[in-house]
Amino acid sequence: MTTFLRDTTTVFSREIKPSLRNPVGLLFEMGQPLLFLFLFGSLLDGAVGSSWQWFVPGILVMMCLTGPMGAGYTLLVELIGGAMERLMVTPLNRTAMLVGKSVKAMLTLLVQAVLIIALALPLGFELHVAGVLGALAQLVVFSVGLGALSFVLAIKSAPGGTLFYIVSQSIMFPLLLLSGVLLPLETAPTWLRVLGQVNPVTYIVDAQRALFSGDLANPSVLYGTATACAIAAIGLYLGNRALRRGV
Repeated sequence: MTTFLRDTTTVFSREIKPSLRNPVGLLFEMGQPLLFLFLFGSLLDGAVGSSWQWFVPGILVMMCLTGPMGAGYTLLVELIGGAMERLMVTPLNRTAMLVGKSVKAMLTLLVQAVLIIALALPLGFELHVAGVLGALAQLVVFSVGLGALSFVLAIKSAPGGTLFYIVSQSIMFPLLLLSGVLLPLETAPTWLRVLGQVNPVTYIVDAQRALFSGDLANPSVLYGTATACAIAAIGLYLGNRALRRGV
């Protein structure tokens, strides 16, 4: 266990140092979420009840999809450049590599989520501490699974990388639009609502909105947590297997 923790810390340190040297990059990544928050959220004011309680969780889920899923891009660059190949010949634990990279993506998401919540408070967002903590914990689990899945996709896409771009772009927007992140699905056509029901992100979004509203006993919290845990388990299993098989 000591060796595993040491290897995880080593990988995490390697991953986080570029971000610490360029913190402006983290703020730049928040450009689109902030644009949606201030402009789109204002347009929805009054249209969906308490718009900020409804919209802020959606923005955080959107960041969760674009951030950790984009973490695979960094791995793909390392695979193409040969940096990952050099790392693979070291005695570092393969699972520790996956966890260290996932923790970096998770921490980045957490920092950005806290900033979004802080900026939303003056706009009328109500802070329910217990619900927010539960929601962030759920997002962390979800992001770990998404990050691990993006690593698997990056490994399968090397050395060309075309598969990564095709799959990530073709999946990302349907997942967002069919989860009700930006617009409520209640008024959508029946076929769109059906597609939304089979979209796992929908359950995460519903759970986030219940938690941020302070409704911890809402059944959607259980469904969302179960979905997040399932995605994390699948992602870690597939990611660990891919790294152990070698790049």
